[in-house]
Amino acid sequence: MALPFEYLFPAIRGIQAGHEYYVSMCPVRLIPKLFSFDDEEIPAELRSQRVLNKQRVPEIARYIIDNPKDYVFSAITVSVNATVAFEAVAGEDIGQLKIPMDARFVINDGQHRRAAFEQALKENPELGDETIAVVFFLDLGLKRSQQMFTDLNRYAARPDASLNILYDSRDKKAILSKEVVKRVPIFAKLTDPERSNLPVRSSKLFTLSAIYSATQHLLTNHRDAAIEEKIALAVRFWEAVSQNILDWHQVLAKEVSAGEIRREYVHSHAVTLSGIGKAGAALIATYPDGDWAELLRGLRKIDWLRSNRDWEGRIMVAGRLSKSKTSVIFMTTYIKKALGLSLTQEEEQLERVYVLAGR
Repeated sequence: MALPFEYLFPAIRGIQAGHEYYVSMCPVRLIPKLFSFDDEEIPAELRSQRVLNKQRVPEIARYIIDNPKDYVFSAITVSVNATVAFEAVAGEDIGQLKIPMDARFVINDGQHRRAAFEQALKENPELGDETIAVVFFLDLGLKRSQQMFTDLNRYAARPDASLNILYDSRDKKAILSKEVVKRVPIFAKLTDPERSNLPVRSSKLFTLSAIYSATQHLLTNHRDAAIEEKIALAVRFWEAVSQNILDWHQVLAKEVSAGEIRREYVHSHAVTLSGIGKAGAALIATYPDGDWAELLRGLRKIDWLRSNRDWEGRIMVAGRLSKSKTSVIFMTTYIKKALGLSLTQEEEQLERVYVLAGR
């Protein structure tokens, strides 16, 4: 005989696809105790959720701990494999949801949030008094739970990398990159802050995400510097670079379209900007007293046309630009040679491989 012990959740009742579901606010301290996810040892076809990616959990937990006043999470979605009772208040869809204590809860969406809260609570138990929304669905069996997982994730899409940077007011790298774009005239006018892949007809040359990555490469030797110092150095560098890639200014003056420049040349694309940034880090390290800006005139010697055969096998594969780590190193090496800089052992090795391949 089942014992009459129950969980009581204050809840709101709703109807979706003809089925009742319930929304409640659950104290964070109860999340790890109440809600489980499928054991990773169970075969995939018998689970209703992906295996927990344990590498993601510390990052999410650190986000919670480091931002106790402004972290944000969406609801956790849970299936309940028991007969529940909902007691409405005065005939409304607000009331108490009663769930037997021997019921099993399975997380359909939010398992990494649950694991992160469990880890964060060990470091900051005060988080336990806060709440997170929980959506309860009645479990109609494994097949239904698996379909719920698929449906919940079917149309999920990661925000564009540039848009993430644009809206991020917490990450110092994002703040720095946006300030650099604002202060470098060519970037301020010709950077798309929302998209990482520019449409053919876009009037922009650069993407915010590309400038973000390239600037991080540039500042690799200045990680401990104050943010204003890093901004000033990056602004000076990119202004000097822009003075030596004259095609950019033709777009700014509307003498040629941005689309045409992107189509015919490689110098505004992410792989090239990253290569320029990495070469810039080496240039500044070699000439720390500030004589490096004049040496950037070496950029004028480079044939940036896509038709330049030097790009195939380095930053292009079958005529298409590559953004791989190896392509960035190839571009860095090419630029360093143009600037008269010595190469690292890794860069020399890659060049030897390229030459031996007969490219």
